[in-house]
Amino acid sequence: MSSPSPQLPYQDTKPQGAADFYYAINATFRFMIDRLGVDGWQCYLEELGRDYYANINGLWRQGGLSAIGDYWRAFFAAEPGAKVEVVQHVDRVQVIVHHCPAIGHLRTQGRPMVPQFCQHCFHLNQARAVAAGFEMRLTGGNGCCQQVFYASGAAPGPQDMTEIKEAAL
Repeated sequence: MSSPSPQLPYQDTKPQGAADFYYAINATFRFMIDRLGVDGWQCYLEELGRDYYANINGLWRQGGLSAIGDYWRAFFAAEPGAKVEVVQHVDRVQVIVHHCPAIGHLRTQGRPMVPQFCQHCFHLNQARAVAAGFEMRLTGGNGCCQQVFYASGAAPGPQDMTEIKEAAL
């Protein structure tokens, strides 16, 4: 058993999570969108990003871009089936997802995904980034994307939501 990573908000001692958790995430998103609408779901994700991740957001604020890079390396090391590069630059951190573990698992198992599935990464992580004094932009989706974290005010314009692909089998 490995010890918990200080970069992650949960204290799990196993080296990787269980892929079946992705079923629960997708079902929860579907339930919330059906009950609250897309706007309500987005508000939930933003609140989750600010509040649940407050301790990690604080580490990002203190450690800067290198702390963001460290977090994403630890995060994807714990995600079964992830193929991700985290590239540290002087002015940004690129998280290049070549194979999204959640989309890959849901697709392999033939599970229909909510079309907005990939948007959750933007709403959640942009809220986290802003709470830590950064910004995040996302392009791609549906199995592979690029998430880029910038210093506040350094992102190349607002997020264009049409650059985030819908999730589909």
